[in-house]
Amino acid sequence: MLPYTIIIGLETHVQLLTETKLFCGCGTIFGQPPNTQICPVCLGLPGALPVINREAYYLAVKAACALNCEISRNTKWDRKNYYYPDLPKGFQTSQFDYPVGVGGHLTITDPADAEKQREVGLFRVHLEEDAGKSMHDEEADKKSNMQSTRIDLNRAGMPLLEIVSKPDMRSPEEAYSYLTELKLLLMYIGVSDCNMQEGSLRCDANINLHIAPSPSNRLKEVLKTPIIEIKNLNSFRAVRAALAYETNRQYQCFLDGEYVGDFAKQTWLWDEAKQITRQMRTKEESSDYRYFPEPDLLPVIITDKEVAEVQKSIEYRKPPDVRKRLTEQYLLSAYDADVIVNAGWEVAEYFFTLAKKSGNAKQSANWLTQEVMRILNQQNIPIAEFPLSAETLAKLIAAIDTGKIPRNQAKAFFAEMLKSQESVETLIQKLGVVSIPQEELDKIAEQIIAENPNIIAEILQGKAKAIGSLIGKAKKLNKNIDPALFEACLKAKINAG
Repeated sequence: MLPYTIIIGLETHVQLLTETKLFCGCGTIFGQPPNTQICPVCLGLPGALPVINREAYYLAVKAACALNCEISRNTKWDRKNYYYPDLPKGFQTSQFDYPVGVGGHLTITDPADAEKQREVGLFRVHLEEDAGKSMHDEEADKKSNMQSTRIDLNRAGMPLLEIVSKPDMRSPEEAYSYLTELKLLLMYIGVSDCNMQEGSLRCDANINLHIAPSPSNRLKEVLKTPIIEIKNLNSFRAVRAALAYETNRQYQCFLDGEYVGDFAKQTWLWDEAKQITRQMRTKEESSDYRYFPEPDLLPVIITDKEVAEVQKSIEYRKPPDVRKRLTEQYLLSAYDADVIVNAGWEVAEYFFTLAKKSGNAKQSANWLTQEVMRILNQQNIPIAEFPLSAETLAKLIAAIDTGKIPRNQAKAFFAEMLKSQESVETLIQKLGVVSIPQEELDKIAEQIIAENPNIIAEILQGKAKAIGSLIGKAKKLNKNIDPALFEACLKAKINAG
């Protein structure tokens, strides 16, 4: 058992899926030439007035509803004052005392026990605009013997949703689980693409330790180490690694007797190359930002009816709801449900159609998680670009179930369908598949039972493997017999006496 408790809270910034920025008409396409998606509004030039992006506000409410927040019916805007070279206005338009959503929680799987789930509480969900991007060219600086910074303001004014968790996580693994589930949820409801490589999802982690008194440490009361905010985290793995490193660093500082004076919150950076944290500055408090109401933007008012409509739009769309539907309605294993859910909403939709049209949920899951996903991974394509529609693949599964296509030829049929795009019916004729009528199958089963009383007796005594020899005998009578269909027919007749 650890001699301390780890206290972790996360601040996650998510770029919303809008075509234009939060307060102007500039585009949001990633990768455009520097400073080509800017205008007087996002540059904060005198006389330029902001106008709220309706779609950004709608997506923010959608996310807040999915995160079980209480939706603020009246939301106002505030100026958060600080200076960075890539913040041209000298302040960030954000929300302080009236955010979009208050409270809420996200349910995660306990990393220590996959059968258990727990809730991570949230403080708030609010909208704000992004700042620009500062770029440093160390090689050029070395050549010129000067330090320079280039500024790209394309990102300035992008719509960001900040999701602030409570300090409810107790390990780096729980933080990793929280971020994974949060990303999945936001993608499922269509709020963000959560592409960390493009900066669509960014995270700052807050961590400190609560060290309890014990005979070995001679503490008289619980010691709380300073809260450290870790920045520059560009992947979930980096979050996990930084928190693990910071846990060990803070405890070692305690052992070395360093925590005797300054307990102010601090901001540290994660050095990905060295896999260490480095001190940056003392962390600002809300009073340092000198918040005051934004005079150029009116408050946004939302009605109960509008909130209800948003909640209805995400009904049954959240990953936990989809998992429950897969396991309870379609009777899939928890593992298969997780594979399908983690592949994204489009894959889950494909499964629902596939299971409905084929009438066989288990086989639909098998084909989807094994053959279909194998091809998606090999070709690095989304399910929308998969050559076979759910309806087409469902016909193949149904044809296998009814014996029109022998199971041992199923994968060959699948490969041919991918190649030729021909229908199941056409390929059955083209490949010369001979299907055995049920009457013929029954006749062969009765003959096999009559000719092999000793083997039938073994089967009745519980030796299930003995049925394999009977299937082999049946194949000699008719090479086109489907082993699975014949086995089912044989078992039905044996059980019927």
